[in-house]
Formats: sequence, C-alpha cells, structure tokens
Amino acid sequence: MAQTIAKRRWFRLIPVVFITYSLAYLDRANFGFAAAGGMAEDLHITAAMSSLLGSLFFLGYFIFQIPGAIYAENKSAKRLIFWSLILWGGLAMTTGMIKNIHLLIFIRFMLGVVESAVMPSMLIFLSRWFTRSERSRANTFLILGNPVTILWMSILSGYLVKSMGWRWMFILEGLPAILWAFLWWKLVNDEPKDASWLTEPEKLALEEKLQEEQQGIKPMKNYAGAFQSRAVVLLCFQYALWSIGVYGFVIWLPSIIHAAPGISMVETGWLTSVPYLLAIVTMLLCSYFSDKTLKRKVFVWPFLIIGAIAFYGSYLVGTNNFWLSFILLIIASGAMYAPYGPFFAIITEILPRNVAGGAIALINSFGALGSFAGAYLVGYLNGTSGGFGASYIFMAGSLLLSAIITVIAIRDKSGND
Repeated sequence: MAQTIAKRRWFRLIPVVFITYSLAYLDRANFGFAAAGGMAEDLHITAAMSSLLGSLFFLGYFIFQIPGAIYAENKSAKRLIFWSLILWGGLAMTTGMIKNIHLLIFIRFMLGVVESAVMPSMLIFLSRWFTRSERSRANTFLILGNPVTILWMSILSGYLVKSMGWRWMFILEGLPAILWAFLWWKLVNDEPKDASWLTEPEKLALEEKLQEEQQGIKPMKNYAGAFQSRAVVLLCFQYALWSIGVYGFVIWLPSIIHAAPGISMVETGWLTSVPYLLAIVTMLLCSYFSDKTLKRKVFVWPFLIIGAIAFYGSYLVGTNNFWLSFILLIIASGAMYAPYGPFFAIITEILPRNVAGGAIALINSFGALGSFAGAYLVGYLNGTSGGFGASYIFMAGSLLLSAIITVIAIRDKSGND
C-alpha cells in the first residue's frame, strides 16, 4: 500500500541519499590515485607507510560507528550527516595542502572518524522511509554511491592528477561535500511524520505498514541482546571478511593497473572505472530480484563465491596475460558488490527497530576492521612480494570464508534464505 500511496519518496529521497553517500565515497577512495600519482614521492612515503595510510581511515571508521548510529537512531540522522558532510569535505581539502606526513596520518584517521556514522545512519534513515518489499532496492541505491562514484572519480582523478597534481585533486574533490551539506539539510526529514511534502493519509499508511512489519520480529529490550544475537555475531565476522576483498580491491586497483607496462595515469583512470560498471548492473539486478522474491541469503553467498573464484583465477593467470587477468578482476568486482542491498535488508528484518541501528553499526564496524586489514595487507603483500598474486589469494580466501559464514549465520526459518 505504501508503495503506491507514497511513490514520491523514491524521487524525493533516493537521489539525495545517493549523492550524499557518493560524496563520502569520493573523499575516501581518491587516496589510491594520489598514491599512484606522486604523493608518495612528494611526502617521502615508504611502501609500508603508504599501506598504513591507505588503511588508517578504517581504524577511525571502526571506533566511532556505534556512538554515531545510536545518536542517529535516538536523536537525528539528518543533523549528524549534515555536520559530517562539512567536516569530511574540509578534511579532504586539507589533505591537498599538507606538507607533513604526520599531519597526513592524523587527517586520514579523522576522516574515518567523521565518516564513521554515515553508513549506519543512512541505513537507519532508509528503514524509516521504506518497507520490507522496497528495502533491498533502497539500500542498493544508497550503496550504488560506492561503485558509481569510483567509476567517474577514477576518470576525473586520473585527469586531475595528470593535469594539476594530486594536491588539487584533493582540494577540488573535497569542496562539493561542504556545499552539498546545506542542500541535504533543506531536502530531507528524519521521519515521514515531519515531511510537509507527504499528505496525512500517506504518512499514516506508511507508518502503519512499518509498524505491521515489526510485529513478526522478536522484541529486544536493549542493544546488549542484539549484540549477543547469534546472527549478529556471525554477520560481524562475515562482513569483516567480505570487506577485506572489497577494500583491498578498491584502494589498490589503481596501483595494480598502473604497474602494467605502458599504462599511463589517464589510462589507469579509465581502466579502473570499468569494473564498477558491472558492479552497478549486478547490484541493481540482485536487489530487484531479492525484493521481488523477499529472499535475502540466496542473493548474498553465491556472489561471494564467484568473487573468490575470479580472484583465484586472476592469480592463476598472473602477469602472463594482463587483459585476461583484468577481465577476471571485473567479474570479481561485479560479484563482490552485488549482495549489498539484500545483506543490509537482512539485519532490519531479523531485529526490531529499537536495536537494529546499533546492530548495523556493530556489523559495519567489523566491516571497517576488515577494510583496514584489506587495505593494509593487500598493500603490504604487493610491496613485499613484488607482485599481486599473494594479495589475490588473500582476497579470494576471505570472500570464500565470508560466503560460508553467510550460509551458517542466516537460518532458513527466518524467511531470509
């Protein structure tokens, strides 16, 4: 009912949510282009320190997930994201002005702190506006900000680094977040009851539908019960392993491509964008069919296995055939990104609203730890082994374990198989 009564939610909210998360992703993922485009030489950054800097963002991201999500759940996601936009845009711009590696360490950590609450806050926000039969698609349009941003950022950053240098890349790509903060504040409301652009019957119908969906979920008094839930504990480890593959890939793909013979910085930008085209397609298809069937688990673990196989295949090909290896990396990207919408829909369907946000933050914080490990260890393995084979094996194994835990974590009787 809410789907037909309040259709304007999709046109009003989803573009705003998409752009906001896109700007967050822009300011965290462009580090890889700076690393490949001269920052290491200018600031005298060693290979080991470059790996640490690439991953340090996720340490700050890990620490402040839960406090931010609790604030968003009990106070205001709108206010939290407004200030986050301003702060992370400012930190990103400052990155382009520094001349001291110690200040860069601090900025990378603080960028993670500022962005830490954005993902769980956005998922909490969407769960208040979209019903179960819509949630996987709503989540996907949010997380599409990840591959779509990397797609155009890869091309733009390649040109900016080539023509203006890595410093101006950070400055020009950090400014939009600050400007967008004020549009965000004007365009969104925390809950349907606050929205002047919905009619009273639309507000009532949507709220009734959301309340009805909560009736089949076992109530929990506090976060302690949610954090001790078998499913939540297992999904924490599942998401950490999954994130090792994703962020090892995201942070270091530009360096992997740029290391190929005869590949310029501009060509690196174009080639880095290609895997994310498939990621966009698989995410949209996966979320559509997950919502259509109201099944979740089956749209998660098979894709993680495909990603693991693709990484292993790229390892077997090695440096003998760059283009075949690159095709396998494209497949890995599409497979790794596909399950995001269904995965985050699972959490809001097995836990009540009063604790779901905290559980999302806990799971996402473990994802940040996995991201830290992926970004650091992939960079470390690339540097110490002198090639990329070891890191491909590492990412393949992580995705395979993540798929196995997914099967174990979500019981069929939950209705999310």
